[in-house]
Amino acid sequence: MSAWINAPRPNPRAKVRLFCFPYSGANASMFYSWVDILPTSIEVYPVQLPGHGNRVSEIPYTSLPPLIDAVEGAILPYLDKPFAFFGHSMGALVSFELARRLEKKHALTPVYLFVSGHNAPQIPDDTEHIHALPEPEFLDKLRKLNGTPEEVFQDAELRDLLVPALRADFAVCETYNFKADQRLDCPICACGGLGDKYIDRDGLQAWSDLTSGTFSLRLFPGDHFYLNNERMYLLQAVAQEINRVIDLRV
Repeated sequence: MSAWINAPRPNPRAKVRLFCFPYSGANASMFYSWVDILPTSIEVYPVQLPGHGNRVSEIPYTSLPPLIDAVEGAILPYLDKPFAFFGHSMGALVSFELARRLEKKHALTPVYLFVSGHNAPQIPDDTEHIHALPEPEFLDKLRKLNGTPEEVFQDAELRDLLVPALRADFAVCETYNFKADQRLDCPICACGGLGDKYIDRDGLQAWSDLTSGTFSLRLFPGDHFYLNNERMYLLQAVAQEINRVIDLRV
């Protein structure tokens, strides 16, 4: 394995490798428990970005294009069997742009792309940009988003360790510029929380414009971070979608 990619439970007999991209400030460990829920036909490959988790000492990326360049080089050796992508929030952008890059440059297409907790990228982003705010204001905005553990705000040492990666991740998202291109060939499933204040049904449905394949929309109870509490139902949906397309290929 590599610093970028680590399968918590390698399974050479799996039919599909599912590469998972976390949301801003999170790290690959959020996906480790998925191996206990998904069927053995799906092998979980969490992606660890610089500045996060066991790579916290590394400088995080602040712009999406160079991040995609780096992930592209890291992931290519692991695409020797059918693969799928799942990305939540920032991870949705990363997985989408990576899928476009792989399809255009290497003629490699995921069997499925799961984009979660993010409006389709062609929709203008009218949210407040916070990555360059002074620290007190930045922390206040983070707290209101409800995705950062409270101990980060209370522990100065932990805060100093994690805030640079959070700022960098927000910069990646807030400086992203969507460029229209040909549609992806792979099916897309857009997922979201019914109580998400930032992402709505229309924003998720708009992902359908970015694929020439099939499209599905899955909504779950919960807010923007629904996947932490509705993990079982989400992964049942993921497994159903992946196994359906794999069965069609056999």
